[in-house]
Amino acid sequence: MSSPPLAPPGWSRWLVPPAALSVHLSIGQAYAWSVFKPPLESALHLDGTQSALPFQLAIVMLGLSAAFGGTLVERNGPRWAMTVALVCFSSGFLISALGAQTKQYWLIVLGYGFVGGIGLGIGYISPVSTLIKWFPDRPGMATGIAIMGFGGGALIASPWSAQMLSAFGSDNDAIALAFLVHGLSYAVFMALGVLLVRVPGAGTPVAGVSGPGDADGVRVSARSAVRTPQFWLLWVVLCTNVTAGIGILEKAAPMITDFFTESSTPVSASASAGFVALLSAANMAGRIGWSSASDRIGRKNIYRVYLGVGALMYLLIALFGDSAKPLFVLCALVVLSFYGGGFATVPAYLKDLFGTYQVGAIHGRLLTAWSTAGVLGPLIVNWIADRQKEAGKHGASLYTLSFGIMIGLLVIGFIANELVRPVHVRHHHVPAPREAADDQRQQPA
Repeated sequence: MSSPPLAPPGWSRWLVPPAALSVHLSIGQAYAWSVFKPPLESALHLDGTQSALPFQLAIVMLGLSAAFGGTLVERNGPRWAMTVALVCFSSGFLISALGAQTKQYWLIVLGYGFVGGIGLGIGYISPVSTLIKWFPDRPGMATGIAIMGFGGGALIASPWSAQMLSAFGSDNDAIALAFLVHGLSYAVFMALGVLLVRVPGAGTPVAGVSGPGDADGVRVSARSAVRTPQFWLLWVVLCTNVTAGIGILEKAAPMITDFFTESSTPVSASASAGFVALLSAANMAGRIGWSSASDRIGRKNIYRVYLGVGALMYLLIALFGDSAKPLFVLCALVVLSFYGGGFATVPAYLKDLFGTYQVGAIHGRLLTAWSTAGVLGPLIVNWIADRQKEAGKHGASLYTLSFGIMIGLLVIGFIANELVRPVHVRHHHVPAPREAADDQRQQPA
């Protein structure tokens, strides 16, 4: 595990995306945590805030472990990273199972939130650099395939978890058994990725490119990247795009209900749940569709679409959303497809600017924008809606101000994207001793 596994002659690069998917489909279970909230609240006598704590801590640890562990992932390779992700993510479920069995909720918070959250962060960035090296001709498509798995993991985990809880029951013993099955099953599934992943060796022909290096000579280290304006401009771009998407995603069901509460055909609970499912599908489809499109039209152009058209979608919802359900739903689906596409496209954008040398580590640091947006988006929408309700407003007027703020943020992101320029040549080469040491790790023993 201490050195990356090199591909033998004739190795197909199309075996690498399934390896990445095995990890991302597993850790994507995080989006299905809400399935466990009601039984946990009932069995352990928790309120909604307490039952959300493991998920919240897991997202915080995702950002922190991706930011601080990114360099280790680059240095030790994808097999090491996937192994760490497997051990942490599966152990988190096993610790949680012990906590549920003994009715010690702090163990569930520790297991799923802290230990499992580390597995989320390391697992999320584990295949990025390797995929980009195998697919220099289509980096957007390659990273989109993997990151699509993270968005789609909940589509598997939600019904699977619900079915287990239905079969086992909803007391603490049943929850513990469900956690145990999750931990063991995901360990087996993620092990497929550990065994399958390979990196191209020096001189390996990859899609007509001789070797995995950067043809334009751009090799920027993670330490140098964070000192460039390009990194922070992309940080703003990602943060604003994610804030806009999560602002709808986090409050989707009550939002569509509020918008049409005074109409002749109000939205039922089942219809609002169907709307949430549609948003999840748009999120997943956008990750592969828009990121693949970026390979053809360019990364800056695709973010012009995400941010510019996204602002237009928010404007249409604010002005006309409460008068036509199809318009509201269509605009929200477009925004969520941009939300997913932004996640999947940003690794390729980083590759274009900084090269492949430490793109995984740079990506990990950039994901702090996700952590920020994860707090900012729900805070803007929920806090303003609560204040508007206290002021006596109702329906779509609860969201007018917050949507105006989202439009402003997207405009800021659009401007930041326009300011992105190629990285100055002084950042193109890492210090020689470290470069030589890291390159040596990529060679056969």
